[in-house]
Amino acid sequence: MSRIIAGRGRGHRLRSPPGQATRPTGGRVRQTLFDILAPEVPGCRFLDAFAGNGGVGLEALSRGAAKVVLVDKSGPAIGAIRENARALAAGGGEVEVFQQDARTALAALADRGRRFDIVYLDPPYESDLYEPLLEGLGTGGLLADEGLVVAEHFHKRALPETIGHLARTRTVRVGDHRLSFYRRRSEDAS
Repeated sequence: MSRIIAGRGRGHRLRSPPGQATRPTGGRVRQTLFDILAPEVPGCRFLDAFAGNGGVGLEALSRGAAKVVLVDKSGPAIGAIRENARALAAGGGEVEVFQQDARTALAALADRGRRFDIVYLDPPYESDLYEPLLEGLGTGGLLADEGLVVAEHFHKRALPETIGHLARTRTVRVGDHRLSFYRRRSEDAS
């Protein structure tokens, strides 16, 4: 069972939907991710486009994110996310949950003028969504000017160094997983 690692909700157990359809991000990967993101999380607007049980976004909330948006298309995952978010609600920050396909949700959020400081992408590892979503985040208005996109992927799957207006600034391997960090290329920043 996964737990919140640090912050106001430290130690809180997170419910996961039954079955194997949802693959929550492991504790070691979350710990590495948030060790790297530590200076950027307090007060940030955080979007997790493939939220699963909500663990990554709720970890951000526990560590001081001001606004967390969690997206997943699975009904059972959304149920787990809502239950987990309710249990952490007293700690502060705001959580929104959307049951939608990631592409649809990201487009809808951008159309509403929403902007995020950190966007986390963790689609199923065999998915063909990485590149189109990264491309869209670099060109659309969803990512704040100094925003950061983090993609979690299988360590043997190569993601491009540059894609659209994004450039990879860092990559970290954690076991069989890899975290790739992207920001807008300096010549493209507005």
